Amino acid sequence: MVKSNLKSNLSLPGRMKIAFKDIKIDCRQFKGDIPCKPHKQDGAHCIDEYGVVCKHYDPTNKKVLIIKLGAIGDVIRTTPILRKLKTVEPDSEIWWLTLSPEVIPKIVDVILPFSVQSLAVVQAFKFDLVFNLDKDKDACAICSTIPAQTKKGFTMSNGKCIPCDALAHHKYITGLFDDISKSNNKSYQQEIFEMCGYEFTSEEYIMPEFENYSWKLPRKKKIVGLNTGCGGRWTSRLWPEKNWIMLARRLIKAGFVPLFLGGEQEHKKNLMLAKQSGGLYLGHFPLQQFMSEVNHCDLVVTAVTMAMHIAIGLRKKVVLFNNIFNKNEFELYGRGEIIEPEFECDCYYSPECANNCMQYITVERTFNTVLSLLK
Repeated sequence: MVKSNLKSNLSLPGRMKIAFKDIKIDCRQFKGDIPCKPHKQDGAHCIDEYGVVCKHYDPTNKKVLIIKLGAIGDVIRTTPILRKLKTVEPDSEIWWLTLSPEVIPKIVDVILPFSVQSLAVVQAFKFDLVFNLDKDKDACAICSTIPAQTKKGFTMSNGKCIPCDALAHHKYITGLFDDISKSNNKSYQQEIFEMCGYEFTSEEYIMPEFENYSWKLPRKKKIVGLNTGCGGRWTSRLWPEKNWIMLARRLIKAGFVPLFLGGEQEHKKNLMLAKQSGGLYLGHFPLQQFMSEVNHCDLVVTAVTMAMHIAIGLRKKVVLFNNIFNKNEFELYGRGEIIEPEFECDCYYSPECANNCMQYITVERTFNTVLSLLK
């Protein structure tokens, strides 16, 4: 960090003189370019005219940068690392560089959207710790250019992503060879914690704040969210539409309220599914509103999607369809069940599946799993 040689006093007309050395640049509240929150709220200064240090002074002794660019769901499932950091590094200032700043919780001190401006900031600063948890070329390239005392996770050498150290070898290798990936018995959270040098002890997700929107939903019946999509790229994870209709009808007969969930891409499909099954569909919504909708569900049936991670983060019960991933990757915190085809799917980590193995996950098995979780 570049140290200022400013020695002069900064005059405050009618009040006091502040020496630069008295400005608490190590305070968690300190911004440097704009007034801090305590000053804006009640006029606080680092040191008042009587020499008393601000009651909001919260010194930090380390700067930690997390690089997790990823999609929304991928970023949400990484937030348990914040709980560990707050335990083992309570005096650290945490920065996070991401493509999904809208889901970063407020306990992160500096949230940086992935941009040229943000890259200029992180590359001009020396961090104590950098955790790059993405094994992608852009994230690894960024990690390799940032000055830091210690780097964990992945970096770049000769245009290739490589582990920063031995702690990242396991996660690195499982991403290179399918046979090794299939034999992995660690969850994603276990892997990233180990990369950072920590032990995963069931730390939960941390969700961003959102408004509690009002929804026209029955109050005395349990609501089962049916998340019918999986993104346009990964069609290998789609459950047949006829199955969603049959499941919704079974749920209604059993006294539950099936609520179809999805984004704009699933809008027409969900309208049709709701009409043919008698289930509810309220529409597709912006992220904050969608999280509120999921929060009103007692259980969510879903494939591996953003909605799955939102449901886990909101501590909902989950019935998870899985056919192309290693089921050990998913941490449901004892609140869910994973259902897979009864034979090994031959489209491991593939966007498309010629055999459409999702069709072999039956409605009966899914319905019975819902019943067992909601009993």
